[in-house]
Amino acid sequence: MYAHTTSTISLPPHVPQSSVPAVLDSVPLQPINFYPAGSEIYAQGEKAGALYQVEFGAVRIYRLLADGRRQISAFHLAGETFGFEADATHHFFAEAINATGIRVYRFAAGADVSRQLLPLALKGLTRAQEHLLVLGRQNAIERVAAFLVDMAERQGGLRQVDLPMSRADIGDYLGLTIETVSRVFTRLKDKGVIRLLNLRSIEIVKQDALQYMSE
Repeated sequence: MYAHTTSTISLPPHVPQSSVPAVLDSVPLQPINFYPAGSEIYAQGEKAGALYQVEFGAVRIYRLLADGRRQISAFHLAGETFGFEADATHHFFAEAINATGIRVYRFAAGADVSRQLLPLALKGLTRAQEHLLVLGRQNAIERVAAFLVDMAERQGGLRQVDLPMSRADIGDYLGLTIETVSRVFTRLKDKGVIRLLNLRSIEIVKQDALQYMSE
């Protein structure tokens, strides 16, 4: 396990104010905690009670199944918040995918922030439902296409999409093998729907075609 360090350097905020949950509006800006690639942010079973704002980098949320397989339930990118739980315990692991900076916000004991947390809880529920819909699709191309459309939308709808996660991560998120994920990427490239810029970024060439495949 890697240790993380806390940066006290005053950095300009990279997170748009509109993306910060309302519950954090009145909370002082916290220092950035730095997590190297692959380091644990929190573990399943640990005490919850904080919100985590991704300043830069990316995070995967996952659980280890009884047979040792890993199921990734979510990815969080710069500007996104995670760590909200319905009770006092974390039910998943959170891990930095690459070098990641996170601001950790903790609330005073006894503070009632349930009303402010409601929009965050509803957003998380919506994302979970959308993920279940993707997993319910039998066609691997549909799953990968839906994933790429979602990633593009979360990065401002740009044609060039950064993919900080590995093909294995994508497979564990979509319920596919790494070989299937790689094969689908190659097929989308051969069809001229996407261009593979490198292992961690693509360019969407035919947005309408990709959107159609995801529906």
